[in-house]
Amino acid sequence: MADRLPAATTLEVKDRCLCLHLQRAARLVARRFDEAFRPFGLTNGQFSLMMALNRPEPPRMRDVAPFLAMDRTTLTAALKPLERRGLVSVFADNKDKRVKRLGLTAAGRHLLADAVPVWRRTHDDLDDLFEAGGPERLRGDLRKVG
Repeated sequence: MADRLPAATTLEVKDRCLCLHLQRAARLVARRFDEAFRPFGLTNGQFSLMMALNRPEPPRMRDVAPFLAMDRTTLTAALKPLERRGLVSVFADNKDKRVKRLGLTAAGRHLLADAVPVWRRTHDDLDDLFEAGGPERLRGDLRKVG
């Protein structure tokens, strides 16, 4: 029989593993936001993607992907349903046709503006789960990771 890890090791990983705790928390928070955005026909990821496009000038695809910690292939796939709904547009840069720019359409801006109050309420509910200063500290600590 192969050597077995002691049960204490399993408990150590369960209690200490940042990856496990971050993934679990991320899934639970994502579900909460998915539910909040359901009336808008959006997922939390689509909301974040659209917010990343809410800039004075349409950003380049190559700038949005790392901002969202995505590769370009994943970003392209994530854009397609939003494009089909007429919420975002993908177009060539005026100066360099090889460069793709991403923009919100008027419908996308309107939907995003409608969804922001729901995002705020959902965040307020999450922030209330923490002790004073907890949410800001957590956000600051997470920024150190990435």
